[in-house]
Amino acid sequence: MSEQPSREPPSDESAARERVVRGDDAGVNDAAAGNAVDDDVKRRLEQAYLNDEEDVLVVCAVRSAADGDEVHVDLRPPHGDVTHTERFTAPKHGSLAECTDLLAFLNAAGVSPLDLDALVGTRVPASFDPETGWRVDPAYVSPEGSTRPGGETEAGTAEHTRSARWERTVEWLRTYRDWLIVILVVGFELLLIVVLILLFA
Repeated sequence: MSEQPSREPPSDESAARERVVRGDDAGVNDAAAGNAVDDDVKRRLEQAYLNDEEDVLVVCAVRSAADGDEVHVDLRPPHGDVTHTERFTAPKHGSLAECTDLLAFLNAAGVSPLDLDALVGTRVPASFDPETGWRVDPAYVSPEGSTRPGGETEAGTAEHTRSARWERTVEWLRTYRDWLIVILVVGFELLLIVVLILLFA
């Protein structure tokens, strides 16, 4: 009968190595069972993403306006609901030469006039001023105060400017509508109290 080979007990070094390996495996399993992504990493990436998105507007709609004389391009921030509108001259007599301002915007956005659907979702560089609102990068639109490419005079540009200011006012009123209602209701109640005090004092 042959003798069975004797099994030597593991040395202290091999036993310690085995414990380390088992500990690493347990750590990996715990990470897989729980949150495998560090919250600090997610927070930093989200903050960096939001910082990069501060100066961007996204095209959300393209529509006809002013009885077909204008094309309105609606844009909004990636993480907001306030809409900003850019106005362009629409072709009235079937020629692209009549809407060179719109063509300049499309060229800057890299969109063909034959594929206008692709404009929706396009990200456009822009800056925000608390007093004047959003302003699209000059590479995409004509600067205010100069003659527009479509042959529009400075008077027409001034009209566009006034219209843009009115649109910004309407946007502001829509944004803070609830607060304005609360202020009006509270103000009316206070005024009513003062009147009652004066009448029955």
